[in-house]
Amino acid sequence: MKISFLGIDVAEGKVKYKDDKLNSLVEKFSPQKVSPFFAEVVKEDFQHADCIVVTKEKVLDLLIIDIDKMETRLQNSKDEPEKQLVQKCLQNLEMEIPLCDAAFSQQEMLLLRGLAPLSLKPTLVTEGAMDVNDLIKKALEKSNMIFFYTAGKKEVKAWPVTKDLPVVECAGKIHSDLERGFIKAEIVNTADFLTVHNMQEAKINGLVKLVDRDYLVQDGDILDIRFNV
Repeated sequence: MKISFLGIDVAEGKVKYKDDKLNSLVEKFSPQKVSPFFAEVVKEDFQHADCIVVTKEKVLDLLIIDIDKMETRLQNSKDEPEKQLVQKCLQNLEMEIPLCDAAFSQQEMLLLRGLAPLSLKPTLVTEGAMDVNDLIKKALEKSNMIFFYTAGKKEVKAWPVTKDLPVVECAGKIHSDLERGFIKAEIVNTADFLTVHNMQEAKINGLVKLVDRDYLVQDGDILDIRFNV
């Protein structure tokens, strides 16, 4: 994940996210390998960013890029629906509202993605200072990203995915064979798991659920996929 920022005093580079859930699982399992989430944090590289974090004082510096683009499009467009959409965009931008926070119909969104304004990306307008870990956390939240985990003696790993993703698709993030041959998944949330000593005790206490492929994975879920290929 690439996060671009403006108006915030943080160091650029590849940054390991300090994940309390992951750290708790590492304490439980003492694994041979730990695989945390890393984010790439860069200043003002909006074009290539997955998410943008900007202070309220600097938001216009970002939005003016979209305003210029939309004004040029309005002058050149001969398509009436597109012109109406561009005018709607300009109204929001001039009120300092990033386009990701404006209300658009599905049809408008299809047209808008073709125009590719920067603030259509998840754009968080923030007040006050923050450290780089807070920046990553808020960027994940703005992007509707959550973590699920795989955990055992060999490895504990954090997997970032979009919110409300079916478990079968999460299985595919781990390995394509797990999605292709998916049968069931054993799920226990980290919050529940941390109340017991180990996975066996979690099962005895009924904390582990056996779910089908359409189960929507929740933030903090620990997954164990049953599959056959």
